Amino acid sequence: MPAEFAHIGRSLTIKGELSGSEDLYVDGVVEGTIELTKNNLVIGQNGQVRANVHAKGVVIEGKVEGNIRASECTELRKTAVATADILTQRIVVEDGALLIGKVNVQPEGAKSAAAKAAGAQAEAKPSPAQPRTAGSSAGKD
Repeated sequence: MPAEFAHIGRSLTIKGELSGSEDLYVDGVVEGTIELTKNNLVIGQNGQVRANVHAKGVVIEGKVEGNIRASECTELRKTAVATADILTQRIVVEDGALLIGKVNVQPEGAKSAAAKAAGAQAEAKPSPAQPRTAGSSAGKD
């Protein structure tokens, strides 16, 4: 494990929302949500995560239950056991890894295209009708 990772050790259990702006290595238990949108998450061989995960990159060596959204890459090492739906740009599954769930690989351009489409839909929605006031010319020929 690289020294620049924050570390949740084997004996630690965390329940709730976990977020931050540094890479994280989990060797303990985490239940809830993990939000590291601009950083990486590594779940070590002893790690047990029952959470929805959103991170830049996710490496799984232990056990995961929940949804995983990785903006760059998701890796399942040979010791990984994942019951998860995964949304990612790239996925690596080593021989021996167990994955139960769905995988949706979205190319990098698809994310920006989807964002543009959502923006176009928001602009296309008609604005609510303006209330009529006495003396307005609405409806007059």
